Amino acid sequence: MKKTAAEPRRQIDFSRARRGAVVQPQPGKTKISIRLDNEVLEHFRAVVEQAGGGNYQSLINDALRAYIQQKSVVHATRDVVKEELSRSFEATLRRVLREEAAPYRVGKARSR
Repeated sequence: MKKTAAEPRRQIDFSRARRGAVVQPQPGKTKISIRLDNEVLEHFRAVVEQAGGGNYQSLINDALRAYIQQKSVVHATRDVVKEELSRSFEATLRRVLREEAAPYRVGKARSR
């Protein structure tokens, strides 16, 4: 094997260097470290590969956003249904009580 000479040490000027990320993050995004199951990563990477390219992290972000929106729609729908059912139940209960109490004339004096 042929030995190669080591590259001479270069003098690099760091006087104008700045600390921090080389690439500035997009506004509204935060870099985090997260542990995901291998199956989850493999799924999203496969989807990106089948699509012919892209970013699997963006795909995960979109899936999480869709889940949040779906949950908020479900909660809003559930609240509307609860309110409608309670109104309907109250009206039905009042009607039944009136019908059941009518023969007894509750609250009124009986005539003989």
